[in-house]
Amino acid sequence: MAESAVFEEIICSGCGVKMKLARADFTYLGHNFHTEVMRCPKCGAVYIPQELAEGKIADAETALEDK
Repeated sequence: MAESAVFEEIICSGCGVKMKLARADFTYLGHNFHTEVMRCPKCGAVYIPQELAEGKIADAETALEDK
């Protein structure tokens, strides 16, 4: 996937360590979901691209509307 090739070059601003793809758990409006994002192997900070954040928020809002 071309997207992951771009992510391989993301450096943690706090540690200066190259981030790696890892699973992360999130909660939004009382709903939990998980996805793979770039995460610092040293401090655990995550990098969430705008497209992912907006897409997951829309998914959570849709799920709430469907209930």
